[in-house]
Amino acid sequence: MEGKKLLITDTILRDAHQSHAATRMKFEDMEEVLPLLDEIGYYSLEAWGGATFDSCLRFLNEDPWDRLRNLRKYLKKTPIQMLLRGQNLLGYRHYADDVVESFIDKSIENGVGVIRVFDALNDPRNLETSIKAIKKYGSSGKCVCEAAISYTTSPVHTTEYFVNLAKQLEDMGADNICIKDMANLLLPFTAYDVVSKLKKALRPETKVHLHTHNTSGTGDMINLMAIQAGVDIVDCALSPLGNGTSNPATEPLVATLKDTPYDTGIDIQKLLPIVTHFNNVAAKLEKDGFLNPKVRRVDINTLLYQVPGGMLSNLMNQLKQAGKEEKLLDCLAEVPEVRKDCGYPPLVTPSSQIVGTQAVWNVLLGKYKTITAQYKDLILGKYGAVPGEINPEVTKMCTAHGEEVITCRPADLIADEMKELTDKVKSDGYYEKQEDVLSYALFPEVATNYFKWRKANKTGVDSDLANSVDKVYPV
Repeated sequence: MEGKKLLITDTILRDAHQSHAATRMKFEDMEEVLPLLDEIGYYSLEAWGGATFDSCLRFLNEDPWDRLRNLRKYLKKTPIQMLLRGQNLLGYRHYADDVVESFIDKSIENGVGVIRVFDALNDPRNLETSIKAIKKYGSSGKCVCEAAISYTTSPVHTTEYFVNLAKQLEDMGADNICIKDMANLLLPFTAYDVVSKLKKALRPETKVHLHTHNTSGTGDMINLMAIQAGVDIVDCALSPLGNGTSNPATEPLVATLKDTPYDTGIDIQKLLPIVTHFNNVAAKLEKDGFLNPKVRRVDINTLLYQVPGGMLSNLMNQLKQAGKEEKLLDCLAEVPEVRKDCGYPPLVTPSSQIVGTQAVWNVLLGKYKTITAQYKDLILGKYGAVPGEINPEVTKMCTAHGEEVITCRPADLIADEMKELTDKVKSDGYYEKQEDVLSYALFPEVATNYFKWRKANKTGVDSDLANSVDKVYPV
């Protein structure tokens, strides 16, 4: 049996608790075992980005930049990996190029060693500034640029499509290519096909990294088939927060590959005290109401309806609020129709919410009787270019009042923001470091409330605010 050592990225410090426990793990929950994690021999530890930035500010009374610096103090051997949404950074809109460049500069300066960057629509133009900035500030081996393909299924999302996209991202400067199967739609034999063809098409030095979840119970099989096809790295999560809606568990894969040509070299005995620690953390998160045991179960609905778990729960909530829960199957049937009409975007934040909400309105109010502002912006190109053709009748409805479809890179229409943002944070009296401006840029209201709490703690002026656990935001 031919093979090569498999590298593992463990997501216990980011995606695992984002998937299982609403990103509520505090730094104090991980600090004790960081030195042990650093000795395991992982390719990287995904510990920052995604929803952690928002959650730190909004719920945990933590400065996300302080968390990053504190992680770096302990993780001296293992690169810290982060997830970045391209031109959206860690927020929910496109930001000016100067904000994107400054954010990446400070991320690398404060300790990030691998940046996985993706775009919800797989529009390479939305990754241009990020990739250039990672290569600029991460030169001389300081930071790896890992460009991700948002995996999905549709008539236009063929293996050839993904291979061509990967080659384009490689030519733009990506060091690694990640297959980002965020919804667990990739199937094992398809994984073998995609990985095999990527390895043949890409340069030998370009690593292929697979990210999947275990929502529908196929994650371990996906990883194993990808390994046999030559994948270089896979994402796993230690078992206390692995499997279910999270990533496949680390320990079973390490055990499976031991004494084979793919042996990870990880000593499973060294994982045991870390697993014990995170079992206690998981128990605390469950007791506090953040971890629902249901997220650990296999849910085949993802494969049946091609709808990610988070999107399914969002649909159910919207229907419950409208008192129309009996319309769920109608909405699930409408989702692929709405997605087809807007050019088959991958169903990942924010496109999953946009498509899902429009499907609900279509079912409840009539086909496109009401078009949401976000769906209209998607049709008008304000999120970027979609992979397929948009229904011309829907475009006609969205341009009925003189709106124009844009064909340029959306960020080309955004003026520089850093100076104005810096002046604002300084004039409000909250500026301590340039990173504060970036926090404000992404989440103005949330960051401002955190700054108020931080100032109250330091000055003692407002003891009620200083002692508040959740500030003005209920959990």
